[in-house]
This record gives sequence, structure tokens and C-alpha cells, in this order.
Amino acid sequence: MKLFEWIFVLVTIVAALGLPFYPKRRKLATGMLSVLIIAFLLHAVRDSLRVMLLPSYIVAVILFILLIIQLMKSVRGSVRTAPYKKKSRAGTWLRGALILMLAAFSGAGSGLLTMYFPAFTMPAPTGQFAIGTFSQQLVDESREETLSPENGDKRELMINVWYPVDPEAAKGIKPESYPAELGEAISLVFGIPPKVFSYLDTIPTHVVKGAAMSNAQSSYPVVLFSPGVRSARFQSMTAVEELVSHGYIVVGMDHPYTSARVTFPDGHAVSYEAGPEFATSEELYQYNVEGVGIRAADARFVLDTLEQWNVNDPNHVLEGRLDLNHTGIMGHSYGGATTAEALAQDERLQAGLSLEGGFWGTVSKTALKQPFMYIMSGETAKSFDPNAASKDKVFYPEFEPDLKHVMTSSLNDTYYLTVDGFFHQSFTDIALISPRLFAKNMPAEHNIDITRSYALAFFDRYLKGEAQPLLQGSSEKFPEAAYDQEYTKIRNK
Repeated sequence: MKLFEWIFVLVTIVAALGLPFYPKRRKLATGMLSVLIIAFLLHAVRDSLRVMLLPSYIVAVILFILLIIQLMKSVRGSVRTAPYKKKSRAGTWLRGALILMLAAFSGAGSGLLTMYFPAFTMPAPTGQFAIGTFSQQLVDESREETLSPENGDKRELMINVWYPVDPEAAKGIKPESYPAELGEAISLVFGIPPKVFSYLDTIPTHVVKGAAMSNAQSSYPVVLFSPGVRSARFQSMTAVEELVSHGYIVVGMDHPYTSARVTFPDGHAVSYEAGPEFATSEELYQYNVEGVGIRAADARFVLDTLEQWNVNDPNHVLEGRLDLNHTGIMGHSYGGATTAEALAQDERLQAGLSLEGGFWGTVSKTALKQPFMYIMSGETAKSFDPNAASKDKVFYPEFEPDLKHVMTSSLNDTYYLTVDGFFHQSFTDIALISPRLFAKNMPAEHNIDITRSYALAFFDRYLKGEAQPLLQGSSEKFPEAAYDQEYTKIRNK
């Protein structure tokens, strides 16, 4: 809990425990009412309201009503003039039990909910740069939007560009909040009501708007980021911040109709649309080939746009600063599939990292020419066992032969890493949002550090040409991570 959340909850507990004393102490009742109101206002203004404190809000309303009634009786003199009635022992016990229930409901209820959904702090990125950003709507006039209800609509995207900034230039600028769009994404994935995550936009990131790009380098390598299905371009902000802090320009792409909800500057929004049910895995496979193909075309379009911006950037930030000779792509789940397919289709991309994505499309039939890294969660890896009682829902029948083809037919370096203790969503920031639910096997910060460390090592090796011990074998820092020797091959030494 934040400071004023703690204060507010403690005030409700004390106010509840003081209920037996208010009838004979008007000043005490007045003082407690004032403290209750002040504590609530401070919390609402400084922390903002959130669903996890609903038990304390309910108790506060009950106490407010009871205290107002008590003060009204006191003003009318009803407390002094009412004839004395001896209270029964049963009534006293009942009132005591109700008071304790109110106090416990506020303290334990709010405490438990905030333990499961804490107001977390973003881990600091480890690089030398601060982080700037801007968002942009893009319209691909060459492609029609096949899923739009309106005929003739063109494919439109929302992207965020994150870029290196001198730390001094970022000082004094209020950091951007953690994106509220993630609430709907998490709700779609886990079935948790989105209101539970309404507090996310009160958590500061390390990103600022309006700062100039650092002149420490004349240009910076570029990494595209593609999120998972039902997710958002902000889903892995810790990895984005880490890469940018080490001198990368990262471009996050939302893909309408497969991303959770894409909101455009004019206010219109495109929400996720679930695909139809299919009778066979072959039909679903072909549907995913088409879906990933659209996303890969999005990545090519974004690359085309970046080439134009490198000559003439309408935002006056990127002109001449994009090192497009050193461009990579990474993604999670469906974004990982997008990564692999984009590599197969576009040789402008020099390296790709898939965080547990599939292989749908050209990539399953050709040989990758670029370095490629695949990271698999330990939970999903269990599905490879033919005797497994159940298969992970992200595992599909064609996955294993497609994986084998991609990793063994590649013409360049390949890495295949499995992380024990991870499940499919562990590659996002979900461990921070609820450590008790989504990071049971390790500290949340360690969970985050695994993904961002291996991502940085991979791109530092293949976009900057720097040797990386983390890619050379097991690591004492990350004992959960192990390379598969069959699929991990250094072909270009």
C-alpha cells in the first residue's frame, strides 16, 4: 500500500473500534469524523481511489453515517434526555462483534486485496539513458482493413516510439504513468474485471514526453515490438525501458482486432475480436497463418514508415537518428509468431527474438537467414512430453514440427532457452502487477530481470556486435534458464 492508503485504512479501523465511546463524547465523535474525512480526501487526491480498497470505502461510508447520526442526536440533546436503559449482555456482545467485524473487514479485506494487487514500483532500467516517447497513428493506404465493418477502410495502426534521452534533459519532467490500456488486456487474458486495474495509471514509469533525443550517438539501432493477442504495445514496459536505456530506439506496434483495444487520437477505438471456432486444427492453423501474415505486413509497413521518417520526420525527433542497418524485432506469443514471420519475409530485419510465439506462414517452410532466439516457459515446455496429462492452451499439434524446422534449417545462429518457473504470460510485466498470483516461483523483480536481460544480451550481440556471456551458456544469476543443445547452434563464429 501507499502511505495515504495505509493511513486511510488505519483511520477506518480506529474509527470503527471507537464506536462504543461516541455517544457520551461529542468532541471525540466530531474529531473522528473530521479525521476520517481528511484521511479519505488525502488518499483520494494523492493516491487516487482503487477497487482494492473497496472494503475500507464501505466501512468509511457506514462510519460516516453513524457519526453524523450520533452528532445530530447530540445536538438535539437526545443523548442527555433519553431515559437510561440497562443494556443486555447479549446486545453488548452483538454490538462488540459488529464493531470488530467492521474493523476486520476494512483492515483484512483491503489488506488482502492490496497484497494481491499492490501499487508496485517499476524496476529501474540499468542503462545510462533516460527514456523519451511519442505516439503516432499510421494509415497504410496500400492495404484495406479486412475486419472493418466499413468497406474501403484502410489498415491503421497505433505505435509508440521510445528513444534515448540524456538524464539531465529528463529532469523536471513528470514521468508518464503506467498505461491504463493494460487493464483491459489483463482482463481479456485472465477474466479479471478491468476495474481491478484502474489504479495502473497512477504508477509512474521512467518514460517522459517532450524531451529531445540524446546526442551521445549520431544514431541508434532499432527494435520493433509486437505484443501478444488480446494485449497491448505497452505489455512489456520493463523490457522496453531496459533496451532504450542501453541505447536502442524501440517501436511498439498495436495490431487492431488482435490487440486488446486500440484507441486512436480522434477517440475511435478498435477492440479485440475473437476468431471463429474451427472443427479441425488444420483450419485453425490456416486461420493463424492469415492473421500472423497481416501482423507481419504491419511490421513491414512500420519499417517503411521509419525509413521515411529517417529522412523527414513529422515529429522532428527521429530524422537522421535511426540506424536502420541494425534493426531487430521481438514479440510475445502472437507477437513472437509475428517476429518469426517478419524475419522470414523481410531481410531488413537483422535479428529476431520470440517470447514463446508460434510459427505460422512462410517461416515454417523456408530457412531463416538472420540470428534468431526463442525463449520458452517451463510450464509450456511440459506439453512436449507425449505422456503429459494435459497440454498448455498455447500449444498446438503443428508446433513441434514447425519449431524443429525453424531451428534446424536456419542459416544463422539460433538460441533456444527454457525458463523453469515461467508460464506463458511471465514474459510480460504481469509478475509486478500481482506477484502472489503470477510470480509464485520467484520474486517478481527476478522474473522481470530474466526477460529483459536476455533480450538486451541478444540484441547487443547481433545489433551492436558486442560479446555476451549470457548467450554462451548457463548463468549463475539465472539458474532457471537453460539452453537446449539441439536447437542452440552458433553457425557464424
